[in-house]
Amino acid sequence: MLKKPTIAIIEDNNDLQEELSFFLEAKGFECWNATSAEDFWRKLHLQKADIFLVDIGLPGEDGFSLISHLSKLGDFGLVIITARGGKKDYLNGLSLGADLYLVKPVNFAELNEKLEALWQRMQLDKQEGTLPLKAENKSPNWAIDYSACNLVNPKGENLLLTQQEKELLALLLEQTNQILTRTYLNDVLFRHQDYSEDTHRVDVIVSRLRKKAREQAFNLPLKSIFGKGLVFIVE
Repeated sequence: MLKKPTIAIIEDNNDLQEELSFFLEAKGFECWNATSAEDFWRKLHLQKADIFLVDIGLPGEDGFSLISHLSKLGDFGLVIITARGGKKDYLNGLSLGADLYLVKPVNFAELNEKLEALWQRMQLDKQEGTLPLKAENKSPNWAIDYSACNLVNPKGENLLLTQQEKELLALLLEQTNQILTRTYLNDVLFRHQDYSEDTHRVDVIVSRLRKKAREQAFNLPLKSIFGKGLVFIVE
């Protein structure tokens, strides 16, 4: 049986914090709480956690700032629970590294299901090791020439890009050998346009990009990982 994760709840509403802790502990999770970012950082030195539930509207340092720093420290699950349901906040949360964005009032049964699914996905990612990941994310051998709107490979060869192709590859090159979900890519690429959760537009860009690369005999190491997303592989 899969061991339950430890969950840190960063929430300044004491009643909601207690309710969440009581419910999640009854479901077998271990929990600890913090009422502010400052309180959380102090406790994090003494207690571990696998998944962090973060409210955006914290006193002092807000939840966006907290998850921005936290996402750089290791491989954790990040879940935002907030009363702010606007598209701008939603996209900001995902772009900062949140796995889930839930709007209050949260259905506790649904939260439990999502946490279980997130934890299983985290464990599978660790076990599978499907990609030869490197410690660094950025590749010194691939680059985007923004003035000419070209993708430049290690041999100095160029692939002319459209604006959308350039934006997509810029995201992937920032995190080479890391799988980015189509949902995340869709949210970031089209955040200033009419928003849709349909990721078909991402697939259209990828299809055009691959066709262009094939026609020009340009080796493009852009791979689709079934059920997960896209990755730019650098050996």
